[in-house]
Amino acid sequence: MSMCESTLNIEPELNGRVLVAAGIIVNQQGQVLIARRPDHLHQGGLWEFPGGKVEAGEPLANALRRELKEELAIEVLNADPYKTIFFDYPDKQVQLAFFWVDHFQGQACGLEGQEIQWVAVGKLVDYAFPAANQAIVDELVQKQS
Repeated sequence: MSMCESTLNIEPELNGRVLVAAGIIVNQQGQVLIARRPDHLHQGGLWEFPGGKVEAGEPLANALRRELKEELAIEVLNADPYKTIFFDYPDKQVQLAFFWVDHFQGQACGLEGQEIQWVAVGKLVDYAFPAANQAIVDELVQKQS
């Protein structure tokens, strides 16, 4: 497994990787929203930052807004590029474009039946995340302490 980081100044091209836009969604109490992946999906049963696959030719920020509306019933009002992670699993290569979402409208709910939770940043370490998300979890926790 390997991981590298880059800026978010990238075009939404797959290049053989699954391109995902994900939100680090923060509420007014400073908690972060996480969602549990369905058991039947890749990395099923683990927690993640909500988001989803980017469609061909779709700008990353538009994909994030679309996915969060479809999955969580929230309307993103502000999403700032945070970091992109490239990660190679044995069976899949992913490119995760993370955005910091600190303004949104609506009450988050799991529209696809997924469990969601608002979690204090320091408690993120108590949840199992896919390996591709771990650098983000570690960075958030470190910045908070």
